[in-house]
Amino acid sequence: MQVKGFLAAAVPAGIRYAGRLDLGMIFSRTPAVTAGAFTTNKVKAAPIFLDMERLRSGLAQAVLVNSGNANACTGQDGMAQAVATSAMAARELGIDESLVQVASTGVIGQPLSAEPFAQAMPALVARLSADGFDELAQAIMTTDLVPKVAEAKVLLNGVEVSILGLAKGSGMIMPNMATMLCFVVTDANIAFPVLDQLVKSGVERSFNRITVDGDTSTNDMALVMANGAAGNALIDDANAETAALFGSALFGVFKDLALKIVADGEGATKLATIKVAGARSEAEAVDAARTIANSPLVKTAFFGEDANWGRIIAALGRSACHFDQNRVAISFDKVRLVENGVFVGAAAESAATEVLKQRQFTVTVQLSEGAAEAEFHTCDFSYDYVKINADYRS
Repeated sequence: MQVKGFLAAAVPAGIRYAGRLDLGMIFSRTPAVTAGAFTTNKVKAAPIFLDMERLRSGLAQAVLVNSGNANACTGQDGMAQAVATSAMAARELGIDESLVQVASTGVIGQPLSAEPFAQAMPALVARLSADGFDELAQAIMTTDLVPKVAEAKVLLNGVEVSILGLAKGSGMIMPNMATMLCFVVTDANIAFPVLDQLVKSGVERSFNRITVDGDTSTNDMALVMANGAAGNALIDDANAETAALFGSALFGVFKDLALKIVADGEGATKLATIKVAGARSEAEAVDAARTIANSPLVKTAFFGEDANWGRIIAALGRSACHFDQNRVAISFDKVRLVENGVFVGAAAESAATEVLKQRQFTVTVQLSEGAAEAEFHTCDFSYDYVKINADYRS
């Protein structure tokens, strides 16, 4: 898919491994209204600090991204390298350095050399094309098994607007803001305050509702660039209905990418949705669903296809959610396994076990305390998760 006015590319720069795509770029032919969300981890990579400062303008024209090295916990030299590599990109593109966002993913604590960037930058810029997003999605992969791309089109007052998103993420996923890395481009003509609000609310309901392992990365970011090339009437505060239409399409791209991240969780064999219903407030429902979704005992039971509801209600009990255990019901898809806090019986457990043999399923926890509900998306913990992370730096 192409989006008017946007180009992308990726090249092998040898940042950590030889012969693999590891340096990529997104370029807008004109400065784009840009909104972002960044990791809430107190430990942040150099690119995060640089991007947060630059994005105060609400504009960006290029994103330079590398895999293989996170440029995190690298001190003043790491910041200097982030600035230097963005300057290289700006010079090659002929744009202002302040309009370049930088992103890195990979091993934490390793010094980042600017030399591979310098050598690869001319070829990277020369390779920019409207069809370059697929190879860019490959270049940002680390332990990902598959590239993650999502797209949408929406008609706004008779004008077709395109949205294209790509993401990487497989482990160290419970973002508390976005995901490992997510970049979305759109040709929509939209005012920064509206885009900023849509990005923050969309991120909260998508990327902030997933977990692979409960860990928050030092490098998480989500950027949305809108260059207005579609030519639609400006989406601003005076156009609430149009903003809602665009926001729904943007959220759809976020949600698609978020689910692809969980499905590609390191070593994952299951994609599970944890739904908590009947809570007193959405905040309590979110906390309960997150606590269950993060439980290693729940996740290993999913891998073993064991309908061990005791682990689920125990995880629920250590959340901040208010409930009466004697009113709790738990279902696996449509199979009710627990009613009023009590096991229904062997036949129901057998049916629930069959549900767990599926690649994808939903566990619903009904609290009967109110009308609020929330969903969290998670995966199982398999033997491969340990193997992948035990050998990550080797």
